[in-house]
Amino acid sequence: MPAQSASTPPTGRAWPALDYLAWRDTAATLQLWTQVVGKVRLALSPWLNHGWQVPLYVNARGLGTSAMHAGGGLLEIDFDLVEHRLVLRSSEAPPRSFELVPMSVAAFYRRLMAELATLGVRVEISTQPNEVPAPIPFPDDEVHASYDAQAVHRFWRALVQADRVLRLFRTGFVGKASPVHFFWGSFDLAVTRFSGRLAPPHPGGIPGLPDAVTREAYSHEVCSAGFWAGSDAWPHPAFYAYAYPTPPGFAQAAVEPAQAFWHAPMGEFLLPYEAVSLAADPDAALLGFLQSTYAAAAVLAGWDRSLECALGMPGQPRPMAPPATPQTGPANAAAASR
Repeated sequence: MPAQSASTPPTGRAWPALDYLAWRDTAATLQLWTQVVGKVRLALSPWLNHGWQVPLYVNARGLGTSAMHAGGGLLEIDFDLVEHRLVLRSSEAPPRSFELVPMSVAAFYRRLMAELATLGVRVEISTQPNEVPAPIPFPDDEVHASYDAQAVHRFWRALVQADRVLRLFRTGFVGKASPVHFFWGSFDLAVTRFSGRLAPPHPGGIPGLPDAVTREAYSHEVCSAGFWAGSDAWPHPAFYAYAYPTPPGFAQAAVEPAQAFWHAPMGEFLLPYEAVSLAADPDAALLGFLQSTYAAAAVLAGWDRSLECALGMPGQPRPMAPPATPQTGPANAAAASR
């Protein structure tokens, strides 16, 4: 399926410049703050396949939990990354909020728990961070305390753009596919397609992630892609794509655009964020990456290619093929006369 540009917005819409090293400390703090909020959602939500009950979602102001059942009503927690506040909304009480400023993870944790109690929500969470080096329990973490509001706002603007294109890409598949969602453990925006077949048990061993969670998340064959802010191991924002299990030959597959490459230590394809943000047509560059990496996985792993379809268009139902016409002939006529 050839790459297609999104029909809206027009080419040239700004993708903000991102420099991981310039906001490294803030990124580490924000990741841990999102984990505190994410673990509230984890504690309040029944388990859904592949851990889909826990992510946050990009919204018009930042990142949010969506509605959770708590305290006899509904609760939402949003990171407002425009006005830089954490906002708690309940169906049972007036909203609560506090300013996002440089503060330790311990202070953020205490403040959030206090605001939840004010709303009548009593919840116990695991205070051990996930998927981060040298984790410090939330109540004890006075180390991570940075907050650069401008850098956070730029990151959110990049998430908005990535979310838009990932949502468009998601429409090109009629099989099982995840929502576009933000995983607070790995601090990335992701979308996943499924072949429909069971996968071999995942070996586990991901630092800071229980093996039971990993094995449930990868219980079925997947091709996953998303956007990642970067880390000390790879200090650059990037788009990624991988398949589990990795089919033979996947690492050698030809993918688009030219700046994409296979990163052997991570076991996935990477496309530097700048290769998209500075492209003449950022949407086309990113869609080319998403579609070519998926196609490579689908071909090499023998996926059912009939699950693919044209990208969706606003307000236009997907055309469906008419049902097959029954064959006519003596045998069918005789059967019909019985």
